[in-house]
Amino acid sequence: MQLILIRHGETLWNKEKKVQGLTDIALSDIGIMQAKRLALSLKDHPVETIYASPLKRACQTAEIINDYHRKEIMIHRELVEMDMGDFEGLSYQELMTRGSDFLKRWMTNPAELKMPNGESLEELQDRAWSVMEKIIAKAENALIVSHNFTIASILCRLRNISLSEFRSACVGTASKTIIHFADGEAAIDILNDRSHLQG
Repeated sequence: MQLILIRHGETLWNKEKKVQGLTDIALSDIGIMQAKRLALSLKDHPVETIYASPLKRACQTAEIINDYHRKEIMIHRELVEMDMGDFEGLSYQELMTRGSDFLKRWMTNPAELKMPNGESLEELQDRAWSVMEKIIAKAENALIVSHNFTIASILCRLRNISLSEFRSACVGTASKTIIHFADGEAAIDILNDRSHLQG
């Protein structure tokens, strides 16, 4: 059994370096191109089921990948990105200015500290893992299209590491991470692969 964790392609907010949590931004032209290259790299991969976050950027990426697989895409709200609260829509520069005190505290305690009027990584992991457990229990080769913090939180759980180490599990746009399960144990075969975007 394999899990393929996919981060959606690029949006304009990704390019503009804006905080993009629950804001429903579609893929940019570059993001669509990235998703097509990603889809091509997965066209011969045995995919039995496809799951996606309901946000446009994830759904579009899933639909482009699904051109080669023709499966029903199952949408799960639990796979959305972390709720960034008051930081939603800020540029990274604005975030560093307005949220500097919070970010200093968050760097030392990222698991439990909530984004102002938003969510904590711990809350994100709990909701994402609730659906991941159901997906894993089906023992099918599943492709899951989601978001950076969401995927990082899932990978922390699969690797049995603390959320304080989530940065080691962050992934780039239009990346694929492949995990295989054997005898109930998860092993990461490929992490944050974006080689399909080159050239």
